[in-house]
Amino acid sequence: MLILVDSEQLQNTTATYQINNLDTLIEASQFKAALAESLSLIGQVSQSSHAALIGLGKVAELQPAKLAKIAQTIIQVTQKKFKQISVDLTQLPQEFHYLFALFLTQASYGYDEYKSKKNEFVLEQIDLIATHSVLTTEQLQLVQAVQSGQNLARDLGNRPGNICFPEYLAEQAVALAAEYPDLLKVTVLDEQQMADLGMGAFLAVSKGSERPGRIISMEYQSERSEAPVVLVGKGITFDTGGISLKPGAGMDEMKYDMCGAASVLGTMRALCEARLPLHVVGTIAAAENMPSGKATRPGDIVTTMSGQTVEILNTDAEGRLVLCDTLTYVKRFNPALVIDIATLTGACVVALGSVLTGLFTPDDKLAAELEAAGQHSFDRVWRMPVLEDYQEQLDSPFADIGNIGGPKAGSVTAACFLQRFTREYRWAHLDVAGTAWNSGTNKGATGRPVPLLMQFLANRVQSNG
Repeated sequence: MLILVDSEQLQNTTATYQINNLDTLIEASQFKAALAESLSLIGQVSQSSHAALIGLGKVAELQPAKLAKIAQTIIQVTQKKFKQISVDLTQLPQEFHYLFALFLTQASYGYDEYKSKKNEFVLEQIDLIATHSVLTTEQLQLVQAVQSGQNLARDLGNRPGNICFPEYLAEQAVALAAEYPDLLKVTVLDEQQMADLGMGAFLAVSKGSERPGRIISMEYQSERSEAPVVLVGKGITFDTGGISLKPGAGMDEMKYDMCGAASVLGTMRALCEARLPLHVVGTIAAAENMPSGKATRPGDIVTTMSGQTVEILNTDAEGRLVLCDTLTYVKRFNPALVIDIATLTGACVVALGSVLTGLFTPDDKLAAELEAAGQHSFDRVWRMPVLEDYQEQLDSPFADIGNIGGPKAGSVTAACFLQRFTREYRWAHLDVAGTAWNSGTNKGATGRPVPLLMQFLANRVQSNG
């Protein structure tokens, strides 16, 4: 048993848990219940042969980020030793219980698919204990669904480009629909169908690769038949930059350029598991951006499905090209609103780092709903401008629009580019370039913003009654 302890409630711990010789142990070890500090109680708690106190620090000063650190510490210490653990939350305020459960699931993820020596994780079950009800059944179902969806998104993001390419993402969607045939219907467009629809911008990206592009739509309908929420994910399964070739250093991380698509697939899995009574469509724009004799050149002009023409000034600004045609395509679903998720710009990473996702929308109500969902799930966003004042930076002397807007406000002009294709419905853009994966020693996909999207959808269920 692991007992979370408020540093200012140490004196009450002995009486509450009847732990043998606790005062002596605390004094001898100088245990202060500082954040994530632990004190082993092996042999001191009658009902458990393995027990420990885990410090919360001062609960009055507890923040979600600190709670996440505690969850990570618990998982690191236990996941290789125990199949089942119990965590006593009596001294953790109830408003933190949901987030703590979510943090435990996120910390327990490991990826060893292509390692010959697998992770030696044995932890299978975590029991949460408190004097009052810890989580409602609905909260517990949501946590478990988010875990499943976020893990799928992380798995897909971590898979290399030679495994995870556009056709592979389509296969994953079809497999998910086969798992939930009563909830999910999948439609896949090939390049000929895209050409027939006039998707010149999308095809300008995919034609440089031997891997053909795909547009994948997954329609989830449970009990409700109202206008759907449509999620659109950027799925560039590997991004070399095309003819505007990226530098070689760090290019291996460009397998993560499909993390927007991965988050849409993860959210659709989570929806199926949670069985939320909503109508949702998840659409993925999947392509590979490669340099070849067939690749688009800087200066080429293409016609989008909307009829607007685009001068391609930089082939490394390809995400907005596959997205603009997909955003036009999803109008056929008569959406209540559309949210696109994309690892779109390095400029957003410069602005917000890896802490916050960039949120762009002209819709104040939609922005407020996404901000609230981000706070509740600790998968936070920060609203950035998407104003008409920036549109002139995208003007082209040869076409209706250029695909880049110059060196200033790069994430904003990218959003403004997308806005030109979304004026007929409510729309928000999430730039997850800084939050979809981690670099360095902890390199790997994060599965964000699956928690945000699921909380947003769950909140819509509550507001709809």
